[in-house]
Amino acid sequence: MNTPKNPTPAAPADEAVKPANFLRNVIERDLEAGTYAHRQWGGGAGDAAFHAAGTPDTARVRLRFPPEPNGYLHVGHAKSICLNFGLARDYGGVCHLRFDDTNPEKEDQEYVDGIKENVRWLGFDWVTPSGDHLFYASDYFDFMYRAAEALVEAGLAYVDEQSAEQIRAHRGDFNTPGTDSPFRHRAPAENLARLREMRDGRHADGAMILRAKIDMASPNINLRDPALYRIRRAHHHNTGDRWCIYPMYTFAHPIEDALERITHSICTLEFEDQRPFYDWLLERLVELGLLAHPLPRQYEFARLNLTYVVTSKRKLRQLLEDGHVTGWDDPRMPTLVGMRRRGYTAGALQLMAERTGATKNNTWIDYAWLDIALRDDLEDKAARAMAVLDPIPLKLTNWADVFGSDAHREPCGAPAHPHHPEMGQRAFVLGPAVWIERDDFLELPVKGYQRLFPGNKVRLKYGVIVECTGCEKDADGQVTAVLATVVPDTKSGTPGADAVKVKGTITWVSAHDGVPVTLNLYDRLFAVPQPGATDAPLAAELNPSSWRVTQGYVEPSAGRLAAETRVQFERHGYFVTDRVAHQLDEPVFNRITTLKDSWGK
Repeated sequence: MNTPKNPTPAAPADEAVKPANFLRNVIERDLEAGTYAHRQWGGGAGDAAFHAAGTPDTARVRLRFPPEPNGYLHVGHAKSICLNFGLARDYGGVCHLRFDDTNPEKEDQEYVDGIKENVRWLGFDWVTPSGDHLFYASDYFDFMYRAAEALVEAGLAYVDEQSAEQIRAHRGDFNTPGTDSPFRHRAPAENLARLREMRDGRHADGAMILRAKIDMASPNINLRDPALYRIRRAHHHNTGDRWCIYPMYTFAHPIEDALERITHSICTLEFEDQRPFYDWLLERLVELGLLAHPLPRQYEFARLNLTYVVTSKRKLRQLLEDGHVTGWDDPRMPTLVGMRRRGYTAGALQLMAERTGATKNNTWIDYAWLDIALRDDLEDKAARAMAVLDPIPLKLTNWADVFGSDAHREPCGAPAHPHHPEMGQRAFVLGPAVWIERDDFLELPVKGYQRLFPGNKVRLKYGVIVECTGCEKDADGQVTAVLATVVPDTKSGTPGADAVKVKGTITWVSAHDGVPVTLNLYDRLFAVPQPGATDAPLAAELNPSSWRVTQGYVEPSAGRLAAETRVQFERHGYFVTDRVAHQLDEPVFNRITTLKDSWGK
């Protein structure tokens, strides 16, 4: 795998600068040249004869998102989904969803279903007016085997009976050419017989493999007779027990692209060294009459390397098995199910994918990019509300003197969104007791502190001005309540509202109509920018403050939200009602991100 050349996190770009995306240049060049203008489309995946009998392809380009259904998609997959489906959309084409299910031991229908749901959640679909473009690599097993036999009969592939250790030893290295297998020069007829014995289950797993016959001295080790088929007795989620031999990914992938008439096969940089074999195989199958020009071309782009995140399935599984996270949908996980539960939006992920572009240079993208995209996406969409996350009572001791009775409740209101009046108003009441944030009071204020301390006045946002008179304490000297008096005739929106000048305004929730809630305060799962980059145990790099649970209060408008509804709690950040645990009688909110980046400050 290629490692990023620049380990320094990249800062969010100036919005005036258009993100680099060399793939757009490639597609536009091909469209201008008419590279794929005369393709035939048979209505589905098929060989040369099948498509030759079809009609002109109405899709200007064909791309694909080809996940292996062996786990949950993560934020890196989101980049690929947005890139492939987005380019197809922008250039009048089609993007296929194809499951690369050639490794039966690790694949499951659960992952197939989850991938479909996540692609649609991100805002894309493989069903278009031109048809359903859902494909499975396993549906092509018959053709792949047919291609394997054709290569054997043409003397371009052979069955090797060496052990895995022998094959590895004879492969050579970057400084030493490989050594021919003793089975490399066996006659095609004998190789074909052996291949059929493999297919028919007459040999044990690992006893032999089918290899391409290319060049054991090639400077590209991937061309030193790569494996095409291996014996593996495993139940397949789609084909059951029909096959006991399965194609290697590097053999299957180019064939899948060609059968589906893909024009631009986009993958990450670690596959760059495989491109020569990709081209070699497809050209040989054209020569054998199984495929036809124009063939797909492979293009590699730099994968998404996001700081403070790991996307290795092995490492993510380790976090789960060791109990550091609660599940694949833990809101701290970079899986799409986790990010969705955390509250990240499909729009934010699309925005980040667009802003990070597509280049050939591996760099680290600062996690702040993701939160900036989230804020930009929600700024005009999320309603506002007040919440208190670390509550302490504020007692307004002269309430009855000002309003005539302790039973009086003063109606207050505010726009659901300050810039979108069409979103309506929110209503709440003010009474003699309210909840405020614990850090909104200091008995002995520090320099520059403008909130509550004895003798200071502040405005309760959307309410009245109050003057702090002191506090109550318990036997240990801990503050248990803050005391204040209402300054008469200072309610927001009334003629006297500006009669008294104050420097501080604080948010609050009335004790009389506030709704008690559970708040999950999530943060980055790791404390280091590049977790897993050193020999340190992964657990040692975890952020101990990545999840804190607190009991707080929200104003009534926020207490009535349905599950998976996002809201901006004024001053605190963007939150979402948990899509699993939230209930109207027991609200649960997850913090998605704060209003500004304060990480490490």
